[in-house]
Amino acid sequence: MQKEKLRVIRKQKGYTQQQVADYIATDVSNYSRKESGDVRIVKDEWDKLARFLEVPVEDIYEEEEAAIVVNYDHPVFNDKSISAGAITNQNNYDNIPGAVIENLQGYITLLKEENERLKEELKSFQSPSTRAKK
Repeated sequence: MQKEKLRVIRKQKGYTQQQVADYIATDVSNYSRKESGDVRIVKDEWDKLARFLEVPVEDIYEEEEAAIVVNYDHPVFNDKSISAGAITNQNNYDNIPGAVIENLQGYITLLKEENERLKEELKSFQSPSTRAKK
C-alpha cells in the first residue's frame, strides 16, 4: 500500500527521497520501497519522518500492509548447490526478518558516517608537514 500522504507532503516540502533516506539512516532504494509500501515503516521511522517534515505523525501515517519481497529464484538466494563436488559451508540467511536487515543497514550507514567524521577529525590532529607528505 503506497504511502501517498507521506509522498505528497515530502514533495510539497521540496525534499527528495535521498534527503529523507539520509535523515532516517537508510539508502534511497530502501526508502523508496518504504514509500511505495513494499517495505514496512516502523514506529520510530514514522516519528523521525514527522520530525524531518515538521508535521504531526497523523498527517503522514497510513496503515501498514507491507510485505517484504525477496526473489528466491535469484542465484544469490537460491544457490545451494555444491560446485563440482567441493564441500562448502554456506550459511542459511533465508529466515532473517526484514526488520533485522533494515536495522543492520541503518547501523552500517551510521557507522560509515561516524567513520568519515573521525577521518576528518584525525586530519585536524595531523601536523602540516604530515599532511604535505600525503
